[in-house]
Amino acid sequence: MRKPGANVTRQKVIDYIREFYDERGYAPTVRDIMKGCELSSTAVVQHHLKVLESEHQIERDSKVFRSIQLPDRKSTIHVPVLGKIAAGTPIPVLGADSWHSEALETLELSSEITRGKEVFALRVSGQSMIDALIDDGDIVLMEPVKTVNNGDMVAAWLKNEEEVTLKRFFKENDQVRLQPANSQMKPLFFDATNVEVQGRVVAVIRTL
Repeated sequence: MRKPGANVTRQKVIDYIREFYDERGYAPTVRDIMKGCELSSTAVVQHHLKVLESEHQIERDSKVFRSIQLPDRKSTIHVPVLGKIAAGTPIPVLGADSWHSEALETLELSSEITRGKEVFALRVSGQSMIDALIDDGDIVLMEPVKTVNNGDMVAAWLKNEEEVTLKRFFKENDQVRLQPANSQMKPLFFDATNVEVQGRVVAVIRTL
């Protein structure tokens, strides 16, 4: 016979998942739930999630990051994580046109978060965008565009250096200024012909 306290806890977990989705547009992690519901360990969270899954109150895919779904939620989409992007010193990538041709992992997100845009995801390495609330280990969703406006946050490919970096983009005459969002870091300046935009940030998934 189930303890009343366990049912109360599971209802708290369901409520938290729903509120998290409503606020952010994607599913919480096990650690998010542990902190948000003030549970003692990730093992306790996993136990409650398994029960909720057996009762068909949630659905999960072990191969997908943040894959918790509520059956009555709106449609979801799968977004490929293609690699890393530097938020700090630029880092080399495989080529100017892409990171990896196949996803390293897959995110399952609410379709609301992308607003119908075709997107791919990159994991952030570094803290040059910390003042824009993008930290090391977070995930940025990128719209694959080549033309952007001044002030947009972009993945900038540096052709001569064969490196890529996450910065705010500013075209200034025949130069491009790549501006970090970190008061401790200086902007980078390049000839405009050396900079190619690979994509524009449309959303950020924080890792807590």
